[in-house]
Amino acid sequence: MTKVVGVRFRNVGKIYYFSPKGYEIKAGDHVIVETARGVEYGKVVLAPREVGDEDVVHPLKEVVRVATKEDDEKEEQNRLREKEAFKICQKKIREHGLEMKLIDAEYTFDNNKVLFYFTADGRIDFRQLVKDLAAIFKTRIELRQIGVRDETKILGGIGICGRCLCCHTYLSEFAPVSIKMAKEQNLSLNQTKISGVCGRLMCCLKNEQETYEELNRRLPGIGDMVTTAEGLQGTVQSVNVLRQRVKVIVEVNDEKEIQEYPVDELKFRPRKKKVKISEQELKELEALEDKKGDSKLDA
Repeated sequence: MTKVVGVRFRNVGKIYYFSPKGYEIKAGDHVIVETARGVEYGKVVLAPREVGDEDVVHPLKEVVRVATKEDDEKEEQNRLREKEAFKICQKKIREHGLEMKLIDAEYTFDNNKVLFYFTADGRIDFRQLVKDLAAIFKTRIELRQIGVRDETKILGGIGICGRCLCCHTYLSEFAPVSIKMAKEQNLSLNQTKISGVCGRLMCCLKNEQETYEELNRRLPGIGDMVTTAEGLQGTVQSVNVLRQRVKVIVEVNDEKEIQEYPVDELKFRPRKKKVKISEQELKELEALEDKKGDSKLDA
C-alpha cells in the first residue's frame, strides 16, 4: 500500500496521485507539484489515503509544497494572462487565415509553456503561427487539437435535462457510450434526442446501463412464449422494464386478448436478452458518429 493524495489541475480534469511527503494536507488545499509539463498548481480533491501499489504510476512524484499566499496570487495572475493570450492567438489565427477554432489558452504555473487548445475539421499547418506566438510570449508554445467532446467539457453548457453538463461538472473521464445502450433502455434512436450538446451520444446513457441490463435479464423477449399463473400460454407483446410488467397475447374463449402480468407470475425459459438493431438503423447512426472526431484531453 502507498500513501497518496489526489490532485486535479483543471476544472473536472483527471485526478493524479502524488506522495504527500511530510506535509499535512486535506481535501480542498492547493499544492505545488512537478509533472511532465513542469511545475504545476493543483487542487487536492482526494485527502491522504492508502491505495494499492497497482493503482500508482511509479516513480511516484512528491508534493513540492503546500501553496502559499504568493503561489495563489501567481495563479490568479496566470489566469488573467491566459485571457490576454487567448485574444492574441485569435488575432494571429485570423491574420494567417487558418481554419481552426480556438477553445482555450493555458499557462503552466512556472510560465515555462503556453498551451492553446483548438478544434478543426482536419490537419492544420500552424508552424508559422507557433513561431509568431513564440516571438510574442518569449516561451515555449504548444498547440493541441482536441475533439468536440473535449471542447464541450472545457466550455460547459446546459444539457437537455436543464442541468449543467456532466462532463463540465463531475466527469473526469469520458465513458464509452454506444448505440446499443440507447436500444437497451428503449430510447428513441433519433440522433437529435440521444445526442448531447457536443453532438455525440449523451454520456448519461452510461449511468443507468447496468440497471437496465439487470432488469432486462429478468424479462422475456418480445415474441417469446410464456405461461401465466392460470395456465394460459401466450406470446409477449411488450414489456415495461422499470415496472417489470409484461403484456401477453392470450387466447380466452377462442378470442385473443392482451393481458398484463407482473413478470414474477409468468413462467418462461430465461435467456440473455440481446439488443437487436436493424441494419438500416445501425448504418445511419454509425455514419453520423463517424463524421465526428474525438480525442481525449490530458490534464
